[in-house]
Amino acid sequence: MRLYNTLTRTVEDLPAPADGPLRMYFCGPTVYQRAHIGNARPFIFGMWLRAWLRHRGYDVKLVHNITDVNDKIYDAAPGASAQRAREATAWYLQDVGDLGLGLPDALPLATDFVPQIVAFIERLVAGGHAYAVEGDVYFRVSTMPEYGRLSRQRVDQMEEEEHNMLKEAPADFALWKATKPGEDTSWDSPWGRGRPGWHIECSVMAEEELGDEFEIHGGGLDLVFPHHENELAQSTALGHGFARIWTHNGMLQFSGEKMSKSLGNDVSLRNVLDTWGRDVVLLFYLTGHWRKPIDFNDDTLTQAKAQVESFRNYFLGATDDGPNEDERVVAVLDDDFNTPDALALFHEWRTRGLTTSLRSGLELFGLGSLAQAAEAPAELVALAEERQAARAAKDFAESDRLRDAIAAAGWEVRDVPDGFQLVPR
Repeated sequence: MRLYNTLTRTVEDLPAPADGPLRMYFCGPTVYQRAHIGNARPFIFGMWLRAWLRHRGYDVKLVHNITDVNDKIYDAAPGASAQRAREATAWYLQDVGDLGLGLPDALPLATDFVPQIVAFIERLVAGGHAYAVEGDVYFRVSTMPEYGRLSRQRVDQMEEEEHNMLKEAPADFALWKATKPGEDTSWDSPWGRGRPGWHIECSVMAEEELGDEFEIHGGGLDLVFPHHENELAQSTALGHGFARIWTHNGMLQFSGEKMSKSLGNDVSLRNVLDTWGRDVVLLFYLTGHWRKPIDFNDDTLTQAKAQVESFRNYFLGATDDGPNEDERVVAVLDDDFNTPDALALFHEWRTRGLTTSLRSGLELFGLGSLAQAAEAPAELVALAEERQAARAAKDFAESDRLRDAIAAAGWEVRDVPDGFQLVPR
């Protein structure tokens, strides 16, 4: 198995399954509102990768953190940030749960690790890698000559993350922030009441869950700088190996007016799931290589839906015939987890009638339901039977009304020689 490593800009081999557990940390959301559809990509990639690695014989642990203290939460819910964080965490877990891929092995909350974060910062201060300024604590970037190696930037050309005239250098970043007016959560520390900076949270949660060194660190491409650059600096400053391979997924590209027809201005994962369904969302993400950008609009979703239907329709009358070609999907997924090539292979198997291979391939990505006959609710079966009777009586107006009622409930009624079939839309 090989994956592209942002740190080295090369595709690298993973250790063999026999070499021991494979540990992965994928950055999760800051919880202040319903998760954006873009937040789903690192989650889905992480869950798919875990499933594939386990399929290949690895002992895998996947950690996916939740940032539940942050400026964005204070801004979204002044005076009630902790309550909003709890609510938005529940929303996130509900929404990603509805993708049907299961959940990561650990879902640490930043607020559960504040004592460990304080201890980590104390070690950085003691080692000369951090300094306190009026209740804030900053990382001293000048102590790390390799700072910038992940994002391939020179320190003197970096954009300053947070301006503070008291910092020693513009590139220095916050490890601990003193409580400010309007912030309603804080913790004791040697530097006074305050709360952790964003970057230190992930260094500590990753190491607490996986150890000082682990195999894979994932997240969106937008996290390379400053978030992941700073995580790497913090942890390596203490002599920790931290992450060996950094995987950064490409971003969603939105196409403006094309979005308005189906989703309006609501591009939350919840709204996309409710509008298009989990199968379409998962197949949509299959169409793009994980580290490439992907266009998100009505056209690409409609194309994904058509592919979902092509697989579902195939299984309506399929038999388990043909040779097993599972080794071909191994070749494409072991080579930098190439899901577009895997999807093309699935369509080839559909065309050739290789039902067993197709079913097992779709199951790898949480799409095994496409191979199963969905059972319609009893009330919709009754409507379909009434429609069949109306057609027999040549009452086509009533037949059309019943067809529309079934469609409004999210199902399609299809006429077949021996009656009808109800298929999810």
